[in-house]
Formats: sequence, structure tokens, C-alpha cells
Amino acid sequence: MASSPDGMPSPQPSRANGNINLGPSANPNARPTDFDFLKVIGKGNYGKVLLAKRKSDGMFYAVKVLQKKSILKNKEQSHIMAERNVLLKNVRHPFLVGLRYSFQTPEKLYFVLDYVNGGELFFHLQRERRFLEPRARFYTAEVASAIGYLHSLNIIYRDLKPENILLDCGHVVLTDFGLCKEGVEPEDTTSTFCGTPEYLAPEVLRKEPYDRAVDWWCLGAVLYEMLHGLPPFYSQDVSQMYENILHQPLQIPGGRTVAACDLLQGLLHKDQRQRLGSKADFLEIKNHVFFSPINWDDLYHKRLTPPFNPNVAGPADLKHFDPEFTQEAVSKSIGCTPDTMASSSGASSAFLGFSYAPEDDDFLDC
Repeated sequence: MASSPDGMPSPQPSRANGNINLGPSANPNARPTDFDFLKVIGKGNYGKVLLAKRKSDGMFYAVKVLQKKSILKNKEQSHIMAERNVLLKNVRHPFLVGLRYSFQTPEKLYFVLDYVNGGELFFHLQRERRFLEPRARFYTAEVASAIGYLHSLNIIYRDLKPENILLDCGHVVLTDFGLCKEGVEPEDTTSTFCGTPEYLAPEVLRKEPYDRAVDWWCLGAVLYEMLHGLPPFYSQDVSQMYENILHQPLQIPGGRTVAACDLLQGLLHKDQRQRLGSKADFLEIKNHVFFSPINWDDLYHKRLTPPFNPNVAGPADLKHFDPEFTQEAVSKSIGCTPDTMASSSGASSAFLGFSYAPEDDDFLDC
């Protein structure tokens, strides 16, 4: 989960209850005691992500558990509902994590998500420092496909970074939709100041209205980092980094192909109106010469062999997760039954419609 660049929870635009899509069905029967919670595999502002095994069938899931009290304190309930709504739309896309179902107790919210244990792109990039162009192209193409799909649903992602890109059997899986903005038509703009400092687009830093081209800036920043080991305008001094993003010309180290350099310059154009993707969106990205080796139909259907296989031994193989998370003890309260917990004030009505159960279990597999 990301926050605004000053470290505070990102402010979200107010939203009337009638504008929140509450989804097709409730899930009144699911409860924490359906699972054995095995390991902490991630953390965020309002809770944790845990590896969980469902007792009824032995299936493994990543369960994101959020504290209602913290969400309400920061007035982020519409933010969480937006994340849920976006997750509901992801199930048919191969490079977006799927929501199996969601439920709540008086104190907590539970997202039951696809379990992906090939590790974060960030983890692999830290270990290898940088990727060769074919590998970077493969990941960038799959991420661009996912972003293009979200844009087709009038959703801006707004927090693309290597930490939010997971690997399954070698393909990418985009996760964490907490900063997504719904209902942004092609010509619309929004103005919420949010994201992760290293990847903020200039128009966001200037606090100007911005559109979906903000995601293509982030794609350029991630590609640059894959090829060179650091984000394009990085500085340990955040103020200096912002100054670099706003004013420093893009510097591309040598050793890259002309196509890669041209793509980076197009995606990292400081003027959002001139940025690659600003006019025809994903179509401009697909048609760039850097992606000429990619058959996009084969890519979408996972017919292309990934350049790297994480080689996990099974669901219990946690070698690609940070030990900082996996060595943390799992709180016993995570698996409490609803009737053993006191109701938080206002929590029972603040998340109406959060619980969701699909009509079938038809999900895309690796």
C-alpha cells in the first residue's frame, strides 16, 4: 500500500455512497476460521498479507487483512471500496491478481486473493541489479497489457512500481490497487496527490490535473529501473529527487539499443500531452518499435516462454519473500471468529457491500 510523498496516507476525493459499486453478491458465510494462517508475506499501512490455507480443500491463498479502525481513522473507506471494485474487474485478465472473494468481521476486512509466490519484481531486481533488454521487454509488455486493460475500464492505476509487480511461473501479476482511480474517461483528469516518490510524474508533483498518461510515465520509470538498476531521477534526498523529476533532462547510460532509448524518452516525457500513450493510450505503446519482437496475442494468452522461471517447489516455498515478513509471528487475532470480537464504532455501516462471493470459480491459471 502506498502513501502520498510526504508519508501521510493519501487523501482521497470524497465519494457519495451511491457512486460506489457494491458488486453482485454478498458473502455472509465466510469467516476467518475457514483458514489456517501460516505466514506473513507482506505489510501495508492498514494491515498485512498472509499466506493462508483453506481448511475445506487445502487450497492456498494470499489473504489481505485490513484493520477497520485504522481505515476509518484516516477516512479511507471509499479508498478501500474502490480497491475492492477494481479487484472485481481483474478476474479475466492474465496479468492482474484475482479476487476470489471478500468478507468482513466487526474489526477487520479480508480480501482472499490469488497466491503468487514467485516474488516481487523488486526482489529479483535487487538480487540481479539489472535485466537484459529481452527480459525487461517481456515484463514491460505484460505490465503494459495490464495497464491498458485497466484504462479500457476507465481506471487509472497510479502506483506502478517493482514492489507491486509479482511473478508467478515467470509471468507478471500486477497487485495492490489501493491507489486506483475509477471512472476516469479518456478526456478526464483527476488531481489527488498520491503515489510513490521515486515514480511520481511531473504533473503530479506540480499538483496539476493529470490523466491516464501518468501510468505511462510510471511504466517508463520501471523500465528504466529494470535496465539501469535505479529509477531515472533517483536521489536519496527526496527534495532533490523531486527537483530532478521536474527539471533534470533524462540521462540514459550507454549500452542500450536505439529502440530502448526512444521508448524511455517517449514514456518519460515531462509534458504529459507529448508523452507516449497520451493520445492513443496502450495502442501507442504496442506499436513502438521496442516491442516489435512481441506477438501481443501470444503474450496475452501466455504462449510466450518467460525469460526467467522462479522455480518454486510449491505453495510452502517462500524463498522469494523477504524474511522481514515471513519471520514475523502471525497474530492469533487474525483468525478470530466474528462473534468473539467487539464491534468497532461505525465500522458495521462504513463497509456495506464489501463482502463478495463470485457466482463461479472460473479463474485464469498459469
